[in-house]
Amino acid sequence: MSVNEVYVFRPFKLIALLCVFIALCLDMVALLSPAWVTAERFSLSLWESCIESESRDLEGSQWRCNSTLTSDWQIATLVLLLLGAVVTLVGFLVALISLCRGTQRQHYRSVAVLLFTAVVLQACALVLYPIKFIDGTVLQTYHEFNWGYGLGWGATIFMLGGGILFCLRTDMYEDAMY
Repeated sequence: MSVNEVYVFRPFKLIALLCVFIALCLDMVALLSPAWVTAERFSLSLWESCIESESRDLEGSQWRCNSTLTSDWQIATLVLLLLGAVVTLVGFLVALISLCRGTQRQHYRSVAVLLFTAVVLQACALVLYPIKFIDGTVLQTYHEFNWGYGLGWGATIFMLGGGILFCLRTDMYEDAMY
């Protein structure tokens, strides 16, 4: 590099890798979250459904929990979310290895395709969940989709952002400018 040359560092791929890492973290927390739907005496996660039963003791009420892996739509939601997380993990590992080895340009498109596939899987699961929940469950009380469901959407948005950033071709602009 001589005195008259200028090198411009654009950290788009590092930011994309950070987005994918954040998406993985949010996805894991969403998958393990105990609160996807909550109501006054009801809580539903991807793994179990809990109902609060009133007891006549002075100790208070008891929560009775059952597995949700008996319902087809809940299993489908869980499988789609797990597949999205696995595809995101594979994309993250490929991007990390590619970035560390310096073979950056070879694998960015495949990482972007993996991330867009994960976005489609996650979005299908996150749209299926409330539709089938409202269709199949009639609660007599107010219910809301809680932070676990919101973290699933947050992970999907970060995956989409990482995929878009991996699609950017900054190498063309750097060579043409200097």
